[in-house]
Amino acid sequence: MRSAHEIHTFTHLDALESESIHIMREVAAECKNPALLFSGGKDSIVMLRLAEKAFRPCRFPFPLVHIDTGHNFPEVIATRDKLAADLGERLIVRLLDGSIRNGTIVLKSETQSRNAFQSVTLLETIAEFGFDACMGGARRDEEKARAKERIFSFRDEFGQWDPKNQRPELWDIYNTRVHQGENIRVFPISNWTEMDIWQYIEREKLEIPSIYYAHEREVIQRVGGIMPVSELVQPLSGEKVVRKTVRFRTVGDITCTCPVESSARNAKEIIEETAVTRITERGATRMDDQTSEASMELRKKEGYF
Repeated sequence: MRSAHEIHTFTHLDALESESIHIMREVAAECKNPALLFSGGKDSIVMLRLAEKAFRPCRFPFPLVHIDTGHNFPEVIATRDKLAADLGERLIVRLLDGSIRNGTIVLKSETQSRNAFQSVTLLETIAEFGFDACMGGARRDEEKARAKERIFSFRDEFGQWDPKNQRPELWDIYNTRVHQGENIRVFPISNWTEMDIWQYIEREKLEIPSIYYAHEREVIQRVGGIMPVSELVQPLSGEKVVRKTVRFRTVGDITCTCPVESSARNAKEIIEETAVTRITERGATRMDDQTSEASMELRKKEGYF
């Protein structure tokens, strides 16, 4: 008989982890040519750990895929490459620059946010490799449109999402059948929250990009949020550059991703900070999510993840 300290208490994280592993294994078993979208951000790093627990010691039955805007934070790209290399898994990277050269993406300026254009390169990549399912780290608590998603979210032959034309998922039974040209987006951590993600990062001691933790950097205060100064983000007339201690709750296109003021320098401190915040993760950290013309639901209907 095991002693009391050897008995593991089944926690809510264990339940979430078990569900996510089950979903990933369903994808591997039912889909012909799946992929795992992996950007190097915190949610996709959690997905990577879940894939390890689902399939190791074997290789993953799918490649890692990143649709790179070319406007990413260097710390995130470095983490992406290191983790993929450490695991020895295949990483497929497709840049929006390729779509721009081909004329399928037309930008107004070099500094324009590229987030809304990722769907073009994603759909081109799905067609190039013939993926019938793409797993990603979207969560229902992030944004209203994402709360409408099923776990297995059907996309038509044009790669588009119709929230009124999705399949029932009674008793966690998933319909993975698709015709030629159609595909499914799968969200194994859909039922997780931002708090769950950070508690899992702390529990698993996951390596994540340093910019998720508090650090000093030059920023500009603008309507809608703080903008990090970079080659792509420079002060406009009348704006003042200041140094602040900040961290990023989410990472994406440099031109529209805002940090928040914070002193949290480790996962435990971020958990404590997250417990008292009343602002959603994307609500105050993505400039392009705050405008109706670039709404998440519209982008998803056009093929965005």
